[in-house]
Amino acid sequence: MRMYEAPGSDDQVAGLVVLYAPGVPQLPSVFLLNPTPTVLGREPGVGIWLDANAVSRRHASIRREGLNWILSDLGSRNGTIVDGAFIQECTLEHGAEVRIGDVIFKFVESGAMMYRGYRYDGTLEPGTSRQTSQQSVLLGGAQIDRITASLERIAPTMLSVIVRGESGTGKEVVAREIHRYSGRRGAFVPVNCAAIPATLLESELFGYRKGAFSGADRDKVGLIKAAHQGTLFLDEIGDMPLDAQAKLLRVLQSREVMPVGATSSEPVDVRVVCATHRDLGHRLANNEFRGDLYARLNEYAVTLPPLRERKEDLYLLTRALLDRHGRPDLTCSFGFMVGLLHYDWPFNVRELEACVKRAIALASGPVLEATHLPDALHEAMADYGRREPSPSRPPSPSNLTSTTQHLSSPATTPSSTTTRGAAPSESELRALLLSHRGNVAAVGRALGKERMQIHRWMKRYNIAIDEYRQG
Repeated sequence: MRMYEAPGSDDQVAGLVVLYAPGVPQLPSVFLLNPTPTVLGREPGVGIWLDANAVSRRHASIRREGLNWILSDLGSRNGTIVDGAFIQECTLEHGAEVRIGDVIFKFVESGAMMYRGYRYDGTLEPGTSRQTSQQSVLLGGAQIDRITASLERIAPTMLSVIVRGESGTGKEVVAREIHRYSGRRGAFVPVNCAAIPATLLESELFGYRKGAFSGADRDKVGLIKAAHQGTLFLDEIGDMPLDAQAKLLRVLQSREVMPVGATSSEPVDVRVVCATHRDLGHRLANNEFRGDLYARLNEYAVTLPPLRERKEDLYLLTRALLDRHGRPDLTCSFGFMVGLLHYDWPFNVRELEACVKRAIALASGPVLEATHLPDALHEAMADYGRREPSPSRPPSPSNLTSTTQHLSSPATTPSSTTTRGAAPSESELRALLLSHRGNVAAVGRALGKERMQIHRWMKRYNIAIDEYRQG
């Protein structure tokens, strides 16, 4: 398996990151790309040698033209698939899912060097070591290793931390790891700011004295005080009311807490970690979040990538979830993994866990099959392996193949080129997201694109989906 050493800055190196390759345990974690045309196939001596099932001797080639990377099928027996569609030639988008026979890659237009050494099954290539010194419950390859290493460095300090990420990415897990690494003697106290009514939030956070209000028949220690010498985790901090934000700011500045109905404040030693899936910059601009509190909380920021942006971790996470739920004996069929890798996981690891639990319940044998996947994944796979009709003739029934066949093995050689349209402008994409109330799947259907492509365009334009889902 040959890997090209691409010239230039490490951050600018493009590559093909291996997401899954059954039966090829020694496959490198990433193939770095040179601008000159490179052939992928099973023939000895080609640029990227893939000794794997369903790969032709000279299967495909990849080259750079200007700023674009072009992938071409070389008349392979089983075809080349990009984002679920057979192609003859196409321009690759960053994050595109590329299938060459039974090897599935993620194309990255930059930063490929980061992935070196971290195989998709969780093992490390010889000569590679993790950046972390302690074992972590955070599972993943290069991206997660970098994040975990940063947590180790800042955990012993008193820096306040904001953890950003979509729902289900593991923000509370990160907060607990910060507390564990910190060695603080007190408790880890989680608070969901969105789940506590605004009228009760102050008394829950700061506590109260007996008689402070109707029903206060005893003193109550607030959650902030309960985290004394420990870590207070404020989840969904973006939903905290403004008046509570002002009082929290005073706690952080004075290191004292004033219970409701008390006449004097009490000292408190607490480290604050907060999390949000919201765009705090947007809320600051709309005067929905205090800038001074944000400055105090944002002494260090951690951003967790959504699962769709770290699909190289999907196999490892699936194996870990099978182990967690008592079925480490189960194996994943190729079709099952194709379904997992093609889906964009809007609810991230939480949704993956639900998927694995469902598959365990349905499995009657030792292998998880594509039929055990939930409806959302079957819907995403409905047109997997699609082909555009040839301009010279209409499509015929012989060109149609069932979803299950596409999941389990490559289909026959495609007879046409997939047309890949231009990206919408930022204003056009925002208008579609607004009209569909943040439903990415609906926007994809309107544009004739996969949801993963819509997410790529949103990232390009720095669009936060949660703002559209509130309407």
